[in-house]
Amino acid sequence: MNEQIIKNMKEIIGEDWVITEPDKVGTYCEDETEPEMKPVVCKDCIVVKPSCTNEISEIMKYANSNGITVMVRGGATGMAGGAVATQPSVIISMERLNKIIEVDETNLTVECEAGVTLLDLIEKFKNHKNLFFPIHPGDEGAQVGGMVSTNAGGVRAVQYGVMRDQVRGLEAVLPTGEILELGGKLIKNNTGLDFKDLIIGSEGSLAVVTKVTLKLQPKKQYSGSLIVSFDKDEDAVKAVPIMLMKGIKPLAIEYMEKAPTMASAEDLGLTWPSSSGNVYLYFIVGSDDQDKMYETCEKIVEICEECGAADSFIAESSKEQRDILEIRSHVYPSIKKKLVDTLDVAVPISYLPEFMDKIRTLSDEFKIEIQTIGHIGDGNMHNFIMTEDGKKPSKYDELVDNIYKYAIKCGGTITAEHGVGKLRINKLPIQFSEKELSIAKEIKKIFDPNNILNPGTKIKL
Repeated sequence: MNEQIIKNMKEIIGEDWVITEPDKVGTYCEDETEPEMKPVVCKDCIVVKPSCTNEISEIMKYANSNGITVMVRGGATGMAGGAVATQPSVIISMERLNKIIEVDETNLTVECEAGVTLLDLIEKFKNHKNLFFPIHPGDEGAQVGGMVSTNAGGVRAVQYGVMRDQVRGLEAVLPTGEILELGGKLIKNNTGLDFKDLIIGSEGSLAVVTKVTLKLQPKKQYSGSLIVSFDKDEDAVKAVPIMLMKGIKPLAIEYMEKAPTMASAEDLGLTWPSSSGNVYLYFIVGSDDQDKMYETCEKIVEICEECGAADSFIAESSKEQRDILEIRSHVYPSIKKKLVDTLDVAVPISYLPEFMDKIRTLSDEFKIEIQTIGHIGDGNMHNFIMTEDGKKPSKYDELVDNIYKYAIKCGGTITAEHGVGKLRINKLPIQFSEKELSIAKEIKKIFDPNNILNPGTKIKL
């Protein structure tokens, strides 16, 4: 990295907050993308750790004037290569912007800096009697700015929606250095174009998110976990739209196939509560009335039994509930050695039976193992492409293209949570027309005229 760039960065934020040592810089150049899928990493970078929005503004002004590539790194928990440095860059680490600024109980909001982690928010509201922040994408090391930039989802989306539904306002720095204040605590605001929603989900390609005002939700006094097992996955899949149509909306509905579930339980030294069936539906039910909570569980079991359920189990104790959630959360780490890629397509719920049948057909046709865990309540399925050694099979691209094309045929999307990043940017023509891609490029050029901010991610010029 050019010595003049290093000198100028030190002048902007202070010598102690610029990292140039290759071994330390290397730890900031990657994210959680699978090794076989990861873009080629460039470590000819420096890392800067600003402490405030104004410092980020000065960094961006300098970089824009000198044509220097900038990448923004949050918790690096992404799985689409969005935080992987592929060319010499100034990497902005947001870790020092870590303050929870205000909890406003009247407006049901929390304002925080972009480097605040999900764990920070959980700890902040753990002992709060009435309020909590509902979005939980899985990794509690994820930072708020990254969650906004990727429009994070997770298990509770079936009731609370995704990150976009939680953001009331945000502060962001443009690639040219200007600072934008977008939205606020208002519930309604119909003035002008909605730049806030454009930045949410843009994966760090349009602006640097620095502060966020998030909605808070009232806590449910009681919660319970319910496991229902099925012999056939098609029976499990068809039960979900029936219960949603009847107005039953749990906090979470997860689809879990037996192989990855048991691998996770064994890895943790825990016991999965159901020994029957080949696939499970895992429900988290919340209510302010304990009797109503159990009544909802009974209605769910009744619908599942009508659809061919083999067995059911209600977790009574808090330990049982924690163990079940831990097993669900640990599925990914437990199979990682054999994992080539984690797809995260979504289809309308009515198409889930058809889509899952197609996954089985393609797995047999290509002779490639596909295991599935998913947020079935919102149609978002994680199809794990597996091999014995975790190496990418020769027909990987053909298999994935078939999956994507079928998801689009069902009215779905090629990515519902993980994002496009650098990993799936060449797959965008499967979903979008040439005109749609052209509009996206023009928007990128307006925000980032010199293409310095995270180039090659989300939008390819």
